[in-house]
Amino acid sequence: MTDPTSDPLDRLRALQAADLPVHGGRTLAYVYDSGLPDVDAIGREAVAAYAGSNGLDPTAFPSLLRMENELVGYACTLLDAPATAVGTVTSGGTESVLLAVQGARDACPEIARPRMVIASTAHAAFHKAAHYFGVEAVVVPVGADFRADAAAMAAAIDRSTVLVVASAPSYAHGVVDPVAEIAGAAAAAGVRCHVDACIGGWVLPFAARLGRPVPPWTFAVDGVTSISVDTHKYAYAPKGTSLLLHRTTALRRPQYFASAAWPGYTMLNSTLQSTKSGGPLAGAWAVTQAIGPDGYAALAAQVFEAVDLVVAGIAQQPALRLVARPDSTLVAIATDDSLDPFTLTDELVARGWYVQPQLSFAGLPATVHLSLSAATLPHVPDFLTALGEAVAAAVAAGPVAVDPGVAGFVRSLDAASLTDEEFDGLLAFAGLDGGAGGDTALPDRMAPVNALLDLASPATREAVLVAFLDRLARPTR
Repeated sequence: MTDPTSDPLDRLRALQAADLPVHGGRTLAYVYDSGLPDVDAIGREAVAAYAGSNGLDPTAFPSLLRMENELVGYACTLLDAPATAVGTVTSGGTESVLLAVQGARDACPEIARPRMVIASTAHAAFHKAAHYFGVEAVVVPVGADFRADAAAMAAAIDRSTVLVVASAPSYAHGVVDPVAEIAGAAAAAGVRCHVDACIGGWVLPFAARLGRPVPPWTFAVDGVTSISVDTHKYAYAPKGTSLLLHRTTALRRPQYFASAAWPGYTMLNSTLQSTKSGGPLAGAWAVTQAIGPDGYAALAAQVFEAVDLVVAGIAQQPALRLVARPDSTLVAIATDDSLDPFTLTDELVARGWYVQPQLSFAGLPATVHLSLSAATLPHVPDFLTALGEAVAAAVAAGPVAVDPGVAGFVRSLDAASLTDEEFDGLLAFAGLDGGAGGDTALPDRMAPVNALLDLASPATREAVLVAFLDRLARPTR
């Protein structure tokens, strides 16, 4: 138990000291930093002002409805939406994706076993939606350029298809799919086409205005029926908001849920949530109002300058290469045989740069992922210096060695048949068997853990990490 006489805000600050920094441009995953402290302050004040407001009933809190409609209108202008377009504020990209899939399913009640066609690079949120809503995900391999294969996706559409998905860009590799071809095939089949622009939706329009080459992907493309775009990414709003836009009200209507089948109030929801704080919406509205179109153009110029500098710096490292030339703000780095990507990640983290390792998948090698923000630009020279040092250190250290016997054991695991005791043993070997209550300390270096997970099948990775999360989430008494 904690000391009831202690100041909870002092304890909060002490707890937060162990977290990754959300400002400063050095955390290249999970957070998106404008580098504008005054704007951040506006967002925080707006969130606090509306923390007690409830978005469940827009007639009770009309200011929330006004802000939502204005935020959706802002996005419609960015994304070339027709006058018929409508939208909804959600809690994040995953909820936007879930609603896009649920709405497509419920629009076709006559299809007993609905399917959706997605590329192998589509965000995992679509697999989550498939799991939750009973929509089979038909996964189509991508081409050598890591973009969706439009012809193969068109060939995968059948009478049970309710949705076809494209990414702008895909998270893992940062490239925009051939949306025009994919949407055209979907339209020809009479099927909805959703563009997952959760990452790119608020920055790619400004990239185009800056004269950068951006493949067509917005509502200007015939056949695109819905788009998801996160405001808590490159709109630089506080965490907890995304937008799901539909070309028409008829396309959005199946997303809504209503129930009068009980003696209480008639439940009416536009999202998966019922009660929802007005804070995130107010924060997003305030930040977008404060930055404005010119501000976003300037922030886009900064982040793309950072991307270009990082890309040029990677080219100076013979052991590194780009997985694909980025269309947006995401950079995926591959390594040659002299360099272990997981060790490179550890070396960068040790130098104060948080980057994200991506495990190998379907014949693709493991990579290092960077999500750049506007606030990263002033620090790019420091990052490139750290990158050079990290490459040298990782080459000197050599690849992570996994005992051949252990490697064979991991490769042979059947996740479906593992017992809790076997999970505990595997977690212990991976160094993930710390204490309970959220105080589990990860190893200082994660390369051995990632190397072990990299040998496992995707199903085994999922099972091991679920077991790890289960052991983290235990009550503190």
